[in-house]
Amino acid sequence: MKEFKGKVLFLDRSDINTDEIIPARYLTEITKIALKSYLLEDLTLDTFNPNQDINEKGVIITRANFGCGSSREHAPWALEVNNINVIIASSFARIFRQNIFNCGMCAIELSEEKIEHLFSRYSNKDTFLAVNVTDQIIEIEADGEKETIDLSISEYDSALVKAGGWVEYADKYY
Repeated sequence: MKEFKGKVLFLDRSDINTDEIIPARYLTEITKIALKSYLLEDLTLDTFNPNQDINEKGVIITRANFGCGSSREHAPWALEVNNINVIIASSFARIFRQNIFNCGMCAIELSEEKIEHLFSRYSNKDTFLAVNVTDQIIEIEADGEKETIDLSISEYDSALVKAGGWVEYADKYY
């Protein structure tokens, strides 16, 4: 099972699409690792620099409709090879969300109010977050302050995550 923890990258925008996660011009790459350096290369946010801000992050917290656009699996793969195994948003594009779980990663939906709380309390701090899939909790910490948030992952998605993804799940149960 992958690790579901790390420093947090806050992306303060809704509707971040799959072309911004991994630009289409790199879809000819034949390995996941070849996608690594192109993650979020075309994302434009005032205070975001992909060459500096992605390094050593394990979690993304963002706004609504993350992963909209095409249904390509390259977007979750680009996150995965950068060791970003948790994405927290108020909503996800349906196919992107399932592709995340199929890769054995976590797409966690929290209410817009909780997302706003996380941005206002933690986005300007060096923040660390851990997800406990079994106990269905998020632990977040910054500047000595700690907080626990309940989450809800379906039994099926939880099984995918614990197995390491769809392929591993299928190998075990089919």
